[in-house]
Amino acid sequence: MAERADDIHIALRLARGDFRMDLDLRLPGSGCSVVFGPSGCGKSTLLRAIAGLEPRAHGEIRVGEACWQDARSALPAHRRGVGMVFQHSALLPHLSVVDNLRFGWKRARAAPELLERWIERLALAPLLSRKPDSLSGGERQRVALARALVSNPRLLLLDEPLSALDAPRRGEILPYLEAVRREAGIPVLYVTHALEEVARLADHLIVLDAGRVSAAGPALDVLNRDDLPLALRDDAGVVLEAEVSARDAHGLLSLHTSAGTLHAHGGAHPPGTRLRVRIQARDVSLALGRHDDSSLLNLLPATLVALSDLPGGQVQARLEVQGQALLARISHRSVERLGLQPGMPLWAQVKAVALLV
Repeated sequence: MAERADDIHIALRLARGDFRMDLDLRLPGSGCSVVFGPSGCGKSTLLRAIAGLEPRAHGEIRVGEACWQDARSALPAHRRGVGMVFQHSALLPHLSVVDNLRFGWKRARAAPELLERWIERLALAPLLSRKPDSLSGGERQRVALARALVSNPRLLLLDEPLSALDAPRRGEILPYLEAVRREAGIPVLYVTHALEEVARLADHLIVLDAGRVSAAGPALDVLNRDDLPLALRDDAGVVLEAEVSARDAHGLLSLHTSAGTLHAHGGAHPPGTRLRVRIQARDVSLALGRHDDSSLLNLLPATLVALSDLPGGQVQARLEVQGQALLARISHRSVERLGLQPGMPLWAQVKAVALLV
């Protein structure tokens, strides 16, 4: 990544019991950088160290031209200009929603329009007079997100903000997080172990393993690599940039992608909307010829690039579709029955209802 004046440089070391963190990161000074990895790999520790909440973390943190920490000194947490949202909202229980928001806003001496903007953008007006214990989990996290933003932070840190929510509540709050990513105007560092959140939110992706960086770079480049543990997960797949070209009366979207036109069911996205579509390997089937006499709407001419054995008698097929990588997960018996060999032309088939947008 070419260095820019607003980039973020993080070089940290920390030892705690058996855990060791040793990493050197350069992150873009805009957009959403997602830190991804399994539990215990150091994701939350990294965020706490950036926020100044890990006194045993040694090294250097620079945010643009500002030095937050080096070998000689370290700014205390309250001077780092960080807005932080944790797994649980940590709202002040005795204050109403509006007073929770005003608490951070007044301390930051931020402009009045900043408070008004995020109340409107995160749809909080109906909640302002209520206390935190009367809110749903998703509502509490929206308030916590607004509280962090109205403090006018230099950097927004989100530590698995959706992990305590069930699937419907996660689905409700993700569009708000996408709005923050687009409109906040500050860099966001987001921790998660959920690929859905990575696919929806990440501009830059950092994969952590046991306190070290195993991969980092533009999000789609890292997500679509087949040499990382990501490709071995049950929900492995590829993520494509897409533009909505049409939407029919039943909500079926036609999407223009680098792999060709795809059809998927999604939200009420008008033509011209740019979004991402995730194609999971387990949802891709293979055929030797094109079959138009089935319910499958997505039929893509492909070339088989490689076959890799997986546990449980499965095989992962790496395909190329108009220069775009695609993964399919099939059985050994299917490989033998179809006589699959690298270099063969095939048809990749995906149900419209299986695509994730």
